[in-house]
Amino acid sequence: MPQRIRRAIEEQAEEVGFGALKDAAMALSDAYRQGRSAPKLPDAERVAAYLVTRMPATYAATYSALSELPALEVASVLDVGAGTGAASVAAREFFATARVTMVERDTAFSEASRMWLPDAEVLAGDARSVALPRRDLVIAAYSVGEFGAAAVKRLWEAAGVALVVVEPGTPRGFATILAIRDELIAAGAHVAAPCPMEEACPVMAPDWCHFAARVERSSLHRRVKGGELGHEDEKFSYIVLTREEVARATARVVRHPAHRPGLIEIQTCTVEGLRSERVGKRDRERFREARKAAWGGRWGA
Repeated sequence: MPQRIRRAIEEQAEEVGFGALKDAAMALSDAYRQGRSAPKLPDAERVAAYLVTRMPATYAATYSALSELPALEVASVLDVGAGTGAASVAAREFFATARVTMVERDTAFSEASRMWLPDAEVLAGDARSVALPRRDLVIAAYSVGEFGAAAVKRLWEAAGVALVVVEPGTPRGFATILAIRDELIAAGAHVAAPCPMEEACPVMAPDWCHFAARVERSSLHRRVKGGELGHEDEKFSYIVLTREEVARATARVVRHPAHRPGLIEIQTCTVEGLRSERVGKRDRERFREARKAAWGGRWGA
């Protein structure tokens, strides 16, 4: 995230104190992993713990999904279930002058977002209770699982140009994304990413489609979570839908490429379905491309 926001987060955390911050972070983390509602905590502790442990991950996953948007004219953004504004901050990295409207029912979270998004409009509530204003780009990052898939059509109706939905990279999160994909394709939406096609998804249970975004850990983040590495990978599933049909990737890398001496094996999703490609060193140009291939990236011409 932008350095100015990192500094503001650390200042908030210092006011709470390390012991209270760590206890709150553990409670939030347990709730997130188990897919249940956040525990009742004092607002200052709850917000600080979220800012330190979850906001950077939400920002990273949303930024990664937004990077797959085609070149579109976006002058306004609607962030539904905005929390502390991570997705809106990510959107501003791509659309610096866009008008931002955030929908958030947790007033403590929306108040925190004022520190880095002072000019954003904030509507109190969620996708079920608020009249969603029409904006060019609508984002729902880690929120559909909370307010329910029944509100998805309302998100699409509010999207003038595109809709981006991000959910946890779990079987349950992917099931949510898959249901959104099927429902909105039937409603006339076009898939821009990650899928290379709009036909039925070829990924079958118990497998699920998900990707990873690298999150840099601050020293405070490492202390709170008891980690030693300077980074962690946030696993997420996502869908980018557009009003107009756009050019899609011919293939998407769906696993970390397997590197062996003189050989790279790449698992992809293509218009023909899932595919495994083995690229040998003899094919020099293709091999150079394969060495750069990354999980979640595009593959092929």
